[in-house]
Amino acid sequence: MDLKKLLNEEQYEAATTIQGPLLILAGAGSGKTRVLTYRIAYMIKNLNIYPSQILAITFTNKAAGEMRERIRDLVGNDVDSMWVSTFHSTCVRILRREIDKIGYNKNFAIYDSYDQKVLIKECMKELDINSKDIDEREVINKISSQKDILVNAESFKKENEHNYRLNKIADIYLLYQKKLKSNNSLDFDDLIFKTVELFTKNPEVLDFYQRKFKYIMVDEYQDTNKSQYELVRLLANQHKNICVVGDDDQCIYAWRGADIRNILDFEKDYPNTKVIKLEKNYRSKSNILNAANDVIKNNTERKFKILKTENEPGEKIKLYRAISELEEAQFIASEIKKIKNSENKNYRDFAVLYRTNAQSRVFEDAFMKNSIPYKIVGGLKFYDRKEIKDIMSYLKLINNPLDNVSLKRIINVPKRSIGNVTVNKIEEFANSMDECIYSILLDIENVPGISNRALASINKFVSCINSFIRRKDDICVSKLIEEVMESSGYLDELKKSNTLEDLTRIENLKELVSAAVDFENTSEEKTLSAFLEQVTLVSDIDKLDDKADAVVLMTVHSAKGLEFPTVFMVGMENGIFPGMQSLNNYNEMEESRRLCYVGITRAKEKLYMTSAETRKVYGRTVSYSESEFISEISLDLREYVNNFRTNSRNFNNNKFDKFNNNNYNIKRNFNNISTLKQEEAVPGKKVKHKKFGVGTIISVSETNNNIKLTIAFDNMGIKNLMLGVAPLEAI
Repeated sequence: MDLKKLLNEEQYEAATTIQGPLLILAGAGSGKTRVLTYRIAYMIKNLNIYPSQILAITFTNKAAGEMRERIRDLVGNDVDSMWVSTFHSTCVRILRREIDKIGYNKNFAIYDSYDQKVLIKECMKELDINSKDIDEREVINKISSQKDILVNAESFKKENEHNYRLNKIADIYLLYQKKLKSNNSLDFDDLIFKTVELFTKNPEVLDFYQRKFKYIMVDEYQDTNKSQYELVRLLANQHKNICVVGDDDQCIYAWRGADIRNILDFEKDYPNTKVIKLEKNYRSKSNILNAANDVIKNNTERKFKILKTENEPGEKIKLYRAISELEEAQFIASEIKKIKNSENKNYRDFAVLYRTNAQSRVFEDAFMKNSIPYKIVGGLKFYDRKEIKDIMSYLKLINNPLDNVSLKRIINVPKRSIGNVTVNKIEEFANSMDECIYSILLDIENVPGISNRALASINKFVSCINSFIRRKDDICVSKLIEEVMESSGYLDELKKSNTLEDLTRIENLKELVSAAVDFENTSEEKTLSAFLEQVTLVSDIDKLDDKADAVVLMTVHSAKGLEFPTVFMVGMENGIFPGMQSLNNYNEMEESRRLCYVGITRAKEKLYMTSAETRKVYGRTVSYSESEFISEISLDLREYVNNFRTNSRNFNNNKFDKFNNNNYNIKRNFNNISTLKQEEAVPGKKVKHKKFGVGTIISVSETNNNIKLTIAFDNMGIKNLMLGVAPLEAI
């Protein structure tokens, strides 16, 4: 393959550097997937490396699927010998082969968030811990964060023996893990956690996979947490042919454990690393790209790079300051219709990006009033609907009879005269015998205190499940789902209801059958276990239909990796984006700025950044100033599309500057009370304020004919002050 004709100079160097550690710093829209796929093709076609020796890890199934198909176009069916998958799918594949070595059966179940919540509630009840004292969501988050940093329940208990609250959570963690194991189940975080445990406790297993995967590639490395980092380190430790691709400027998942130090310190972890920067952007117009550069250069925790493009400048960034969030939404609806009609665009060419899902409602209302089709990424997920979870629980129990959580969900669904009192008696008996509930149901006559009516119903239920278990390996998954719905009586109960809600549920169940048919047509492994894995590991982005003609509503976090001709970044106010926490925390402010950078670089042709003077937040009306990030964009790159600049309600004769994010007003005093000179006011400069103490300038911007400084004070958080007005001195 003559890659010099297919790739630019930096891409070519990245694609042909195969031996040893390689760090590819790939800016937004710089063609990193192209580089990775051609790199793999080069390894197979030019260097005759066996495809089975290559492991390529991505973060989403969508990205893995796209990469696999691109590789197939280049090397044909050789791609089938490779592992191209997400972290979690890779670990599931390893655990299905090896998990018996750490005490689990190979047909383990994977608990989703609902199952996890049910089991946590069960543990709290058993330990007599009131959810009013310790919220179950807090417990789930804490356990998840501990698994992310590879801290097991025993260690967490030991570390927190003198902290009453955390000690209680540790007790829940211990019991939760015990119950997971007795149910032969793992939660989502366990998939990586247990794989690391497997490798650590079984050197011979680790050695096998180290020898198997001689060449390892990891995409989106900036998003890795400690457990993912350790998994990669273990696998790459023998050959050191580790290639990671990422962009520290797009590290936006610290809240779920991502550690930006993994990519920033890669060269320390792997001596003799070669670093290649991909800075040429092929996605966005140059004005959009320059705006992104303007914003991100204010961060200090980053590797220096500047995105460049040969694309034309395009339109300036369009700013709109609305009176309220309702006017903001109506403006966007009108603008979409105008652009669609005048430029012959499709609705799928537009995306509305917000910082939190709660912001979607006003846009949904506006789009419905304006007959604009839309789809929400991150709303109620298909597999979270009651009827889908019910049938999926049947399938989980059929696949793994040790799964008590799934059994308890459906033992009386549809109603079959097996009430909670009966189930509690059976569960208590099962616990006393140290058996799973289904095992006890097989000999239900031995359980004291069960009525004859309940006995008959339980035996009928067990007979039904047993028949499904016998059939599961003989029929396809879609047929099994149909049989479960029919034989269990679930479908009949919905049909008898005849309400609109239940008719909709029937349609959703038909869609579940369709999903199973799609799985059978596309998956290499067509077992029930494989289907359950695919459903559990699917993400919102994986289900995004690129062909549906509808405006996409989504958070900026969800938009990472996507691109749209026209993007609206909404709620661009201090207090919303960046959020209140960011305004008072230097590290969180840097992450918010990276999030803004990600949002800007989703736009190919047009970018709008909108805000509102007032909006309702949690039922109360608030007023926030325009986002810091807008002021960081050069004046020649942005323009207002309404009369915000001259509107008297925004500027009251320039006598006052309002900084809602810090909840104080600074009266303009044009007598210079600052000894800090303009040439000294640069990012990184240490300054001292009479009230706030010592701080560091993190950004400088021109606003309303004055110089605004954003300063991170050592003890007072981040403040926005005007040069010449605030009492500042250089130190």
